[in-house]
Amino acid sequence: MTEYSKGLAGVIANESALSEVRGEEGKLSYVGYEIDDLVAHCSYEEVVFLLHHGKLPNAEELTAFEKALRAERSLPEGVIEFLKSAPKEANPMDILRTGVSMLGLYDDRAEIGEPDLENVAACAISLVSKVSLIVAAFHRFRQGLELPEIRADLSEAGHFLWLITGEEPTARATEILDVALTLHADHGMNASTFSARVTVATLSDIYSAVTSAVGTLKGPLHGGANEGVIQMLLEIGELDKVDAYVDGKLERKEKIMGIGHRVYRTLDPRAPHLRKLAIQLTEELGEPKWIQMSERIAEIMRERKNLNANVDFYSATVYYSLGIPTDLFTPIFGIARTSGWTAQVLEQLRDNRLYRPLTLYIGPKEPVPVPPIEQR
Repeated sequence: MTEYSKGLAGVIANESALSEVRGEEGKLSYVGYEIDDLVAHCSYEEVVFLLHHGKLPNAEELTAFEKALRAERSLPEGVIEFLKSAPKEANPMDILRTGVSMLGLYDDRAEIGEPDLENVAACAISLVSKVSLIVAAFHRFRQGLELPEIRADLSEAGHFLWLITGEEPTARATEILDVALTLHADHGMNASTFSARVTVATLSDIYSAVTSAVGTLKGPLHGGANEGVIQMLLEIGELDKVDAYVDGKLERKEKIMGIGHRVYRTLDPRAPHLRKLAIQLTEELGEPKWIQMSERIAEIMRERKNLNANVDFYSATVYYSLGIPTDLFTPIFGIARTSGWTAQVLEQLRDNRLYRPLTLYIGPKEPVPVPPIEQR
């Protein structure tokens, strides 16, 4: 009998050099680089390169990598037709999940069996580029609008803003979204990353792996938390109603979205960056009540439950202040995390082993006789 850990809590299932989450210290690093330094000095594209190649790019490598990403800014016609015909009221995460799966139908490099890692790496770049197009195209089509012209002069963050609005993105908005993408790029063996690695460990293809990951991210206990945060703030409505709302939640033993983390026992190291941006944005827009409400909720939860806000808590206010529709919050998380998922898939395949944990059986120990049907 091996040790049993419900939900695999604390169980080490693999080795990885990609991201280190030091929960007790509240630290996060990608390939040894602290998240604070990456946010301060690197673009999202540099972070994607870092995760895919294990090192930061030099200027020539970065230019070539950006060119490779931008060359993949197109969707197969079949995917476009799906996005146009999909129900306008569909959950964008369902659209993203199905769209990613469909991409595999149109890519001859997707393989089942012993993989060609060069092909998988090329598919990874294509996926990182195309997921934002899927999200943006569906958002435009459901409004009865066409997708704006694809451009090669904008960063990943800037291009997504351009696609969903059809307006030239400001440098400020682009910078803010770039930071958010960087902060969400990878995060150890989280639930969606685990799904991706389990899937590709069977020697399925990278599109199947990322489809699994998107389906996992959809859940409110994982990526869907940021939507829950803004819905909570909208439900509360005003600063003077926060205390009563939180009191009621705590009395009913209900969860406060965006508070606490499965791994971090202190402050989520990503949260201060988005908190700072949320404060700046709400001040610039003259709508400080959202961050004021958030700060009061965070204060109450620290005092009463010794729990801190996580990255979702402030990303919700940031996205809302940028004018991004609420139901695109989790897809943006998926856009960012695709860089991590694909890097994790590549790492898994370089030293693959099938995941096959055991189950602690708690059913009947002795054989149960089968009674005739008329006696059941």
